[in-house]
Amino acid sequence: MIHIVFETANIDALSKAFELDESLKGDIIEIKDDYAVGPVIDIYDEYGYQQRRDWWKELLQHSPHEEQLNIVDDKLTVHHLLKRLDEPFEEAQVDKQEEVWIWMGQNQHDVCGYYWLMSQLKNYQGRIQVLYLNNLPFINEKGNIFYPTHLYEIQPKEFLKAKKLARQITLSEFELDPDEWKKLCNENAVVRILEGGKKIVGKEESFYDKDVLSGVTAEFQKLSKVLHTIFSKIKIQTGDVFLVWRIKKLMEEGKIEMQGDWEKGWKEIEIKLAVVAE
Repeated sequence: MIHIVFETANIDALSKAFELDESLKGDIIEIKDDYAVGPVIDIYDEYGYQQRRDWWKELLQHSPHEEQLNIVDDKLTVHHLLKRLDEPFEEAQVDKQEEVWIWMGQNQHDVCGYYWLMSQLKNYQGRIQVLYLNNLPFINEKGNIFYPTHLYEIQPKEFLKAKKLARQITLSEFELDPDEWKKLCNENAVVRILEGGKKIVGKEESFYDKDVLSGVTAEFQKLSKVLHTIFSKIKIQTGDVFLVWRIKKLMEEGKIEMQGDWEKGWKEIEIKLAVVAE
């Protein structure tokens, strides 16, 4: 059994569930890119792949995550996955094939990752299971009911309930979902959000600017503090790298002022709202 997740934090959460249920045990593979933002046109071709990589290179410059550019290689991850699925499965010489379980939380990061991935798995229909925690109640550590949007929010023992949701991706889904993803790729919006179910909608690159500006004050504050404020308020989550890119764009538009040196990293940067002339 191979488990696929779309966030690093989900690996630890799922691993802890393995300790409670041996039948869940398997290798965990992470799809690392965030396909909810950035260019995705011609993403399966070399040109589109390089265009997306160049976009991330611009955003990651001077960030604490700059090394991610060389770590994230989902194309290679899928290459190894397909190679493994093509190999005969030999466990106690039982004649069966490896199965894949794709775990999705109710957020655009996971759903866009699912679309990108499953579009490459049609040849393995019947061996691909999906577990989508779509508007489903779980019990938190305090014993209260809540509706998780990310896998890592779920207690390990609750994964035992979640596993019952596993179902095969149908032949119909393998026909329709890649068409939906192709449409999104051709639209090539910079931001993609989840409207419900598996419905992804493209938005303009300035989609988060209102959230960014609401976290910036009239006095200079460390960039890290501003990001913390934004994340505490934002309703539709995105990554810090994307938000800092938008901060830079808002500086270019004269809406935010900065002091510090980007060359020295984010920790040196302070920002505030720009004074608008009367």
